[in-house]
Amino acid sequence: MKDFHVVYEDNHIIIVNKRAGILVQGDSTGDRTLTDAVKEYIKKEYNKPGDVFLHPVHRLDRPVSGLVIFARTSKGLERMMELFRKRDIQKTYWAIVRRKPKDAKGKLIHWIVKDEAKNVVTAHEVEVKGSQKAELNYKVLGEINKHFLIEVEPITGRPHQIRVQLASMGCPIRGDLKYGFDRPNADASINLHARRVYFIHPIKKEPIICKAAVPANAFWEEFLELDPDDFKQKNLDFLHE
Repeated sequence: MKDFHVVYEDNHIIIVNKRAGILVQGDSTGDRTLTDAVKEYIKKEYNKPGDVFLHPVHRLDRPVSGLVIFARTSKGLERMMELFRKRDIQKTYWAIVRRKPKDAKGKLIHWIVKDEAKNVVTAHEVEVKGSQKAELNYKVLGEINKHFLIEVEPITGRPHQIRVQLASMGCPIRGDLKYGFDRPNADASINLHARRVYFIHPIKKEPIICKAAVPANAFWEEFLELDPDDFKQKNLDFLHE
């Protein structure tokens, strides 16, 4: 299984679809990272000697799949970080849950606190000491095999935000033992996928819209028919490169 597929690249940024299970950046495990893998790709693809400048603009949790944006230049990094800071980037995630939300669509607002030692966050209905506000919009796209596909658009970018906020409304993500699902997925992934991203390229000033193929397994693939964009943006759909 490949660590990633390239979805978009230019001189300043590269956007890849990562597999679940690989770290974006290094941690105490010392395991191979997505950053390492993409650096190797750039060195080989462009015959670059020496060290390669590459920096992730954001992160995805290890068990999550989907789009990750990297900067290939310091200028690209600075400009992309500014887009994130101003929230001038739209991200869309897919999550699969077993329990149907009470409302078909809505907005979730919580105040979350991270326990750094345990790498887990808790969500509170009211602001508490040391908390950060977390907001997202969601809608249910449909049901297949007693599971529901939820489309999520985070407004803020907090650690584990989607995972803990969906769990807080009684809908833990399939496979996510950390936040209340009752059984793991066979590959230790969770069914959360960074599906789409849209922004104005901070240097080229062109709109960038990318869409990541879902992981190549039958459980994910059956939910593709529920995606309304499959009919509107077929030219943007990167299905199993």
